[in-house]
Amino acid sequence: MKIAVRMQALVAVALLGVGLVLAGCKSGPELTKEQALALIQAKYDAMPGAKLDVAVGDRGMQQAVTAGYVTGLKRYPNGYWADFKLTPAGAKAITIAGSDVIQWRPLQPNDPHYAITVTSVATTKLKARDLGEIAAAGDNKTVSYTEDVNLSALPAPLQEMARNPGNKLIDKKTATFALVNGAWAVQKID
Repeated sequence: MKIAVRMQALVAVALLGVGLVLAGCKSGPELTKEQALALIQAKYDAMPGAKLDVAVGDRGMQQAVTAGYVTGLKRYPNGYWADFKLTPAGAKAITIAGSDVIQWRPLQPNDPHYAITVTSVATTKLKARDLGEIAAAGDNKTVSYTEDVNLSALPAPLQEMARNPGNKLIDKKTATFALVNGAWAVQKID
């Protein structure tokens, strides 16, 4: 009789365990696109801003002159080499590595491959948009999205220079979310 009672108790515990598994132990609350976007953006907003390196080709150099960021110091006999000095207005917007003079030395006039790099004085932040479908990845969830550099902190002429070819302002990223104390949190961004 004792064996039968123990056997029934063991079967009851086993059935209870199987029932819990079949009922589906939820891995956590639902993660919507809106929540995922808010979590990604909150992570970006918590990060310190970063100065932006801007590749400046022929068009960008023309924009820098028009904006008053640089002024011509010397033009060389070949007609397309020149030296430019950073103006006080330019020093408020950009820095040039190692100097306040740009030595413009393209291989030919309007050289599409020649560029120098300037760095913004103001910092920029990242912005997330256009989330794809949220997918399960084991106990985690992932979502692909577009990451933009938010240029709004930069002066308008520098924003235009940054939008020229040769500058990467948009990237595709994937965020991985993990449950932390019962709530979804950004685990990593690749």
